[in-house]
Amino acid sequence: MSKPTPADIQAEIDATRERLGETVDQLAARLDVPARTRARLTESALRTRDTAVETYRESPPTVLGAAAALVTVVVGIVVWRRKR
Repeated sequence: MSKPTPADIQAEIDATRERLGETVDQLAARLDVPARTRARLTESALRTRDTAVETYRESPPTVLGAAAALVTVVVGIVVWRRKR
């Protein structure tokens, strides 16, 4: 086996440095809990929105009725709490 040249050693150092940088980036991403939470909430919100839009397209009266019922319940709770 031949002795590695300085260029070979430098290439190995550069490759190791690149792998180490990727590992550090992965660890930092895993430890960034607020960013991970935001990403999950965003994904969940987008899925919920897509489901609502698809449901509305399939049956607008049902969605409008459910929305009206929800508004009625919220207004009822607000009025009930103010009277207490």
